[in-house]
Parts: sequence; C-alpha cells; structure tokens
Amino acid sequence: MLTGRAAAYFDPAHAGETTGFTNPEESEHDQFVLGHTGTSVSLACGLAKARDAAGGSGNVIAVIGDGSLSSGVAFEGLNNAAEQGGNLIIVFNDNEMSIAEDFGGMYGPLARLRASGGTAQPNIFNAFGLDYRYVEQGNDVDALVRAFAEVKDIDHPVVVHIHTLKGLGLPADEDRHEVDHCDLSGSDPHAGRCEASHWQTPDAALDRPDDPRKHYGKLAMAALERRFATEPGLTVISPATPGSNGITRAFREHAGAHYVDTGITESHAAAFAAGIARAGGTPVVATTASFFQRAYDQFFQEMALNRQPVTLLSFLSGLSGSDNTHSGAYDIAMFGNIPGLICLAPTNGHDFLAMLDWATDPARRMGSHPGPVVIRVPGETVLDADSDDAYKALCESTATSGSDWLRWHTVRAGARVAILGLGNTLPLALRVADALPFDATVIDPRQFGSLDEHALHTLIDQRHRLLVTLEDGQLDGGWGAKVAAYCGNLRLPADALPRVLTFGAAKEFTDRVPLAELNRRYGLTVDAVRKAILQALGISD
Repeated sequence: MLTGRAAAYFDPAHAGETTGFTNPEESEHDQFVLGHTGTSVSLACGLAKARDAAGGSGNVIAVIGDGSLSSGVAFEGLNNAAEQGGNLIIVFNDNEMSIAEDFGGMYGPLARLRASGGTAQPNIFNAFGLDYRYVEQGNDVDALVRAFAEVKDIDHPVVVHIHTLKGLGLPADEDRHEVDHCDLSGSDPHAGRCEASHWQTPDAALDRPDDPRKHYGKLAMAALERRFATEPGLTVISPATPGSNGITRAFREHAGAHYVDTGITESHAAAFAAGIARAGGTPVVATTASFFQRAYDQFFQEMALNRQPVTLLSFLSGLSGSDNTHSGAYDIAMFGNIPGLICLAPTNGHDFLAMLDWATDPARRMGSHPGPVVIRVPGETVLDADSDDAYKALCESTATSGSDWLRWHTVRAGARVAILGLGNTLPLALRVADALPFDATVIDPRQFGSLDEHALHTLIDQRHRLLVTLEDGQLDGGWGAKVAAYCGNLRLPADALPRVLTFGAAKEFTDRVPLAELNRRYGLTVDAVRKAILQALGISD
C-alpha cells in the first residue's frame, strides 16, 4: 500500500489491478517480476555488487519473511551477503507464519530471539557474519522509521529483524472461514490461526465449491489416509503449500508422522522424497506445477537417474488464468523430457485415483515400471466434465481394471481422423468429434513421457489420414511435437503417412489472462479445431 497500490486494497473496482507480487509495471519500487519466494537477498546482492562496481551510492534493500527464510536460496544469499560487504539492508519480516505454519529447526532460535528482544544466542544472522538489529513492534510505523533511519547509508550488510502481527487491523466480523483466516480474538494470534488460503483464492471465493486443486487434492489425501494404518512408510510431503492443494488441516492432524511440511524448500522436498524411496518408503510430493520448476535438477539426478519410486502430484498444471509466475503451461515440456520419469495425465477422477494407487503401490518398484512418476492433477475442464453424467458414463464404460497407464486408450473408434486429447483436453476432443460430419477416433493418451508406438502404428495401419494432438501446455518441447516428429521420421510411402496437426500454447508468458481467452488465442476451441480438420481434409465447411 505504501508503493502506490493502496487502491487495489481499499476499492473493489481496482481489486484486479495488482498481482499480489512484485512487479515493476505496478510500482517503481519493485525491481523484478517475482512470484516465487526466497530470492530477494541474492537479487539484492547482485544490485549492490553492480552499484559498487560503478562507484555508485544509495541503499539496496531486500525484504524477506520468516516463511521465505526456509528456502535454500535464502541461505545462499545470506552466506554471500556477508562475504560481499558494502551497503545492504536486509529487512526480515517475522510474523511467525509461512503460507501455513512455519516448519523447521531454525524457528526455535528465532522464537528465542523474539522473546529476548533480539539478544538471545545463537543468532542465525550473526552466525552468517551479518550485523543485526531487532524491532519488537514491527507494526508500529514510528518504530520502523527509527530503525530504518539508524541503518540508512550503512557501509556493511545488516539485518533489521522486525516482529509483526499478521492480519493486524482485520475486524473480527470478517473472520468467516474455518481454516483460511486470521483469528485475532485470542492472546496468541500466531499459533497456527493465520494460514493463508492462496494467492488465487480471494476472500470472495471462499464460499464457492472447491476448485480443481482442492477437489482432487482432497480425494487424493483421503485415498492415501486410508492406507496409513497398514503402510508406515507412506509419507505425504508438502513444500509449504498444503491448504491450496486440498491438504486440509484435518488431514494434517490425522496424518501425524505420515505428513511432512518441509517449508518453502522444493529442492529439499524432492531430494528428501528420493531418500525415503531409497530406504523403502513410499513418498508423495504435492505442490503446484510452477513450484516444481525449482527442483528440476533433483528430478533428473536424485529421482530419475537413480530410478527412485517417488510420486509427484502436480497441481495447477496446464493453462489457467494464473499470473506470469504461476502458470502451469510449461509442465509438459518440463517433465516430459526427463529420461525415466513416467508422466501421467488423467482425464477423470476415477483414473486420477487409480493412477495414484498404481504409482504408490510398493510392489511397483519391483515391476516393469520402476522409477519416479508425476501425475498431473486434473484441471477445470476435467472437473467440469466429471460433473456431467454422460462423460462419467463414457469414462466408466471404457475403463479397464489394472490398466497399463503407458498405453493409449481408445475412447471412441472411428475412421479418417484420430483426435488425441491429452489430460485436460480430452473433453474438448470429444466435443470436436461430435461436431465433425463423420465418426472420428478419439484417443486418451493418458501419459506424455513417451509415445505408445504400437498404438500409433495401429492408427496408421487403419488409414487414419490425420492425427490431431491437443494439449493444454506449451507446444515447443511438448507432447504433440513428439507425435509429429515420430510420424515425420517414419520411412513410409507418402500416401501412407498421416498428417499431424498440433494444438497447444505458444511459447510466451501470460499474466492473469482468463482461461477461455487463452483457449481462443491458441485455437483450443471446438470451432477452431473442427475448421482445421476439415480444411486439412479438403472438406468445405
């Protein structure tokens, strides 16, 4: 509010004008577009280094919270800040909360620092070689002004530790949600009562039905919870994002040692899971697709290279109206090109739970498909389709028990054209087939880490002249490109080779663009796909 964005918080007409994250287009005080946490100290080190190299002056200020401090990159930044020297002010906003509660061994010493007015030892910041100041009344503007005046133009790195109260000033009558609120009525408002819902679940949405993440997340957690009594090694891991992904407070309390919140530590969570798997346990790591980007090397080395049977639940995968730092449009290209990583894309709730059961079956490590598995948690289009009786009946009538999830599944048998709808796009594939003047084949690929070459050759042998791939992710490096490349390299007579049309997202960043608009932009609509098919076949519309 102090950086020119107060209207977005006080005037409902301006509520959608800010992302909730730093963005130079919103304020001159913001240096970077950021939505993932923990990097502020490292970025500030870079700004300070460039300032000093140019012989400049002025203050470089990094702001980081106690939840963000759990991130490994934050420790890397602190470690280098002290060594670098020069003016650098690190404002440590300590409100005793992450997205949910804080978890980790450093929070005990931080509590003792607060209780002692900043004098207790060990002091984590002093241990890094940093100067330190403490402000108990962090919500007191005058106290902050005095503290900042003291460190302004300082000639070395310093941490200003401010103790704040999350939700201060929120009227009690606005506390209207059982979990996602700040209870300020008691004497200890920090004791687990200020859990953030999510950056994409504003207060106006709290009374609406669950979004796909919470809906399918709750289903998954319920299925896993039923197994806890007989599977002591089954462990659900969340890198600080439980509530928004359906990992409710009730589940966490019932799960006990079967649930671990690692803090905002995606890399650690992935490596931690690989360690559990190596020791014979069954780990399930659940977080948002864009946050999994932060653990890419662990997917390669600790998981895939070592063939560890870790299960990843990737929420908010695919296209959505997310801001430009939380889009899941890149997950197919990210996951689908890691050797040895099985990538599943369920098209209904039944298959989602069946895939989860298969991926977490302890016997799988001894079978033909060991190694890590990522499951794209279904999105909005599948959730909408799951509520349709006809779609559910179709899924149930074609479902098979004990399915080999790496084999493509024929939902409808037709001729001439095969429409392959990956994951969230299967409902679109079915609607396109309904709109065509002939019976087209509809395929549910079910996975995107490899190709079902047998199924592809069957489609070619059946004289399908056109293969149409649909995916709600970036086309470059995506799944449809694999289909097109494979067919293009087949040494078949020209009249036997099918043409391949690929539909998906462009290689771009999008910022809070409604899903319907993105689908229109990328041609992921019934009309656009139908017209492209007819044109490719030379049929007038």
